[in-house]
Amino acid sequence: MTHRIAAELIGTFVLVFFGVGSAVYGIDTIGRLGVALVFGLVLLALAYAFGPVSGAHVNPAVTLGVLLTKGIRGSEAGMFMAAQLVGGILGGAALRGMVSLGGVHDETGGLGTNGWTAPVHVGAALAIEVAMTALFVTVILLTTRCDGAGPFAPHAIGLTLAGMVAVGIPLTGASLNPARSLGPAIFYPPALAQLWVFIVAPLLGAALAVGLIRVIAPVARPSVHVPVHPDGHPHPHEGHTTVTA
Repeated sequence: MTHRIAAELIGTFVLVFFGVGSAVYGIDTIGRLGVALVFGLVLLALAYAFGPVSGAHVNPAVTLGVLLTKGIRGSEAGMFMAAQLVGGILGGAALRGMVSLGGVHDETGGLGTNGWTAPVHVGAALAIEVAMTALFVTVILLTTRCDGAGPFAPHAIGLTLAGMVAVGIPLTGASLNPARSLGPAIFYPPALAQLWVFIVAPLLGAALAVGLIRVIAPVARPSVHVPVHPDGHPHPHEGHTTVTA
């Protein structure tokens, strides 16, 4: 268990330090799409590196989704979430150190924290974060099932995160992850007033994702497809089993 907790802590730290860091260090240089691509590529790398260890959730919303689909025990989910939050805070501390002690210019002006300004209002911020997280967690839960995308799941997950970050940056800064929001906000106090949205919305989005899956693809079920010869008759010894959602 210890190595799984460590993988979640380290993985979340890496996601925050490099993902949020790409905005802090270079959003004016690489732009929104560049930042979105960094987030997606970092998560893709983490999925391959830490996926075999802990599943590479690196996000309390993802862990909640896995918990609600009975993929993890409650006690273990609690430890995962705690490790993710600690990893996010350590990532935020490292970013603050880079700016305050390392002489790095913060191109976001707010340590990459999440937030919104007019004309976006709290209802819109809440809605977009719920929607983005719901799509993100849905992709994760479906592509990692036994009937999912197999070895291509990390690519689908990374691309989905990149797309959501590209969409969300001009609206809320694109959270989809309470740990990603909490870490930098602790070291940039003006962001704390709006932080609750980026804690609540991703968790609601995860719950919504589980509800959607129960409706559209509740279980994997076996379906037998038997090859048919040119004469129109099935061969009695060539059946094979595939899985459909």
